[in-house]
Amino acid sequence: MNIMTAVLIGYVLGSISFSYLIAKWKAGIDIREHGSGNAGATNTLRVLGRGPGILVLFLDAIKGIVAILIVSGLLHGDEAQLAAAGFGAILGHNWPVFFGFRGGKGVATTIGVMAVISFYPFLISVLITILIIYFTRYVSLGSLVFFILMPIIMYLKADPTAFVIMAILVGIIGIIRHSANIKRLIKGTESKLGQKK
Repeated sequence: MNIMTAVLIGYVLGSISFSYLIAKWKAGIDIREHGSGNAGATNTLRVLGRGPGILVLFLDAIKGIVAILIVSGLLHGDEAQLAAAGFGAILGHNWPVFFGFRGGKGVATTIGVMAVISFYPFLISVLITILIIYFTRYVSLGSLVFFILMPIIMYLKADPTAFVIMAILVGIIGIIRHSANIKRLIKGTESKLGQKK
C-alpha cells in the first residue's frame, strides 16, 4: 500500500458528512443553509440542539479513528501511511466528495485522528481546549488553540516526523478554515456557545 492509497481510504471515510445526514433525517434540512452554514458539530448543536450536536461530534471523530485503524490494523500501514490516512479523513470532512465538496472545518475528525495518532499530546491539547471553551464560550477559539497546540506538543514529545508534519498541515488548514471566525473574534462579534445565530 502506498501513501496515496492511505489518503484515499481516509478521504472516502472523511467524506461521510454526518452533520448533513443527521440534519436531513432529523429536520429535513440542509444544515449548510442554516446557522453558520458549516456542516459540523457546532452548527448542528446550534441549529438542532444538544443531542444531534453531540452525535455529530462523536461520529465525525469516529470516522477519523476508523481511517487510522483500517490502514493500521487491516493493511499494516507504516507511520507515514497512518499520517496520510488521518490527513485524508480530515480533507474529506472539509471537502466531501459526496456532498459537493462543502463540508465542515475538520475539528471533530481531527480530534479522532489525533487521539489515535498521539494520545498524550491530544489529551493535553483537548483539556486546554475544553477549559478555554468553558471560560470564554467560544468554540472557535478553543478549536484554534487545539490546532496550534497539537503539533507543538507532538514535537516536544518527539513524536514520529510524519505525525508532526501531518499535525502542522492539519493545523494550517484548520486556521485557514477558521479565518472568518478569527475576524469575528477580533471584532467581538463571534457567536458564543449556547447563543443562536
